[in-house]
Amino acid sequence: MRIILSDFMSLDGVVQAPGGREEDTDGGFRHGAWSMPFFDPDAMGPVIGEVMAATDALLFGRRTWQTMAAAWPDRAGDPFADRMNEIDKYVASRTLTQDDLTWTNSKLLPAADALGAIRALREQPGGAMQVMGSPSLARQLISNDLVDEYRLMLEPILLGGGKRLFPDDREARPLELVSATTASTGVLVCAYRPAAAEAS
Repeated sequence: MRIILSDFMSLDGVVQAPGGREEDTDGGFRHGAWSMPFFDPDAMGPVIGEVMAATDALLFGRRTWQTMAAAWPDRAGDPFADRMNEIDKYVASRTLTQDDLTWTNSKLLPAADALGAIRALREQPGGAMQVMGSPSLARQLISNDLVDEYRLMLEPILLGGGKRLFPDDREARPLELVSATTASTGVLVCAYRPAAAEAS
C-alpha cells in the first residue's frame, strides 16, 4: 500500500485548521477555515475524488480523527460522505481507547508502536492509505521515509505562523512533480513523489 499525504497548505507552509474556525486553535491560531474561500469544486473536487477512489484506508492523528468523526456521520447519503464513513480508518493516539472510536470502521493503532503498525500496513497489498491533515502524524511519517506521495493544495494566502507539515530536521528530501493543476481561485493542486535516488 502507498501512503499519500493530502493537505490544504498556505504559501508559508501552514496546514493548521483549514476547514473550521474552531478546528484547532493551538498556539493561539485564529485563522481557522482559511482555505474555504479558495475552494474551487471544478478543479479541486475531481482531484480529491481521484485520490479517494484510489484509497483503501485512512490514517489519522487524534485531533483530526475527532474533527472528522464529528462531521462525516451526519452527512450520510452523499457519495463522498458515504465513502468516508465506510472506509477503514486507523488512528494514532496515546490518549484515546478503542471504545472511544465510535466512527464506523475506526481502529486504534498500538500506542507503543504506531509507526511499526503503519509500516506493517504499508506492506499489505492494496491501494493507498491517505493521511488527511494530521500534521503531527504526517511529520513522523515524513521523518521515517514512509510517504509515497504528497497531494498538496497550495493556497494563495500567508498565515504568519501555525502548524506546518514538514519536519524541521535539516534533512533534504528531493521530490519530483507528478502533476499540477491551477484552480480558478489561484490554488495550485500539486502531486509530488520522492525522487528516485541517483545511481552512484
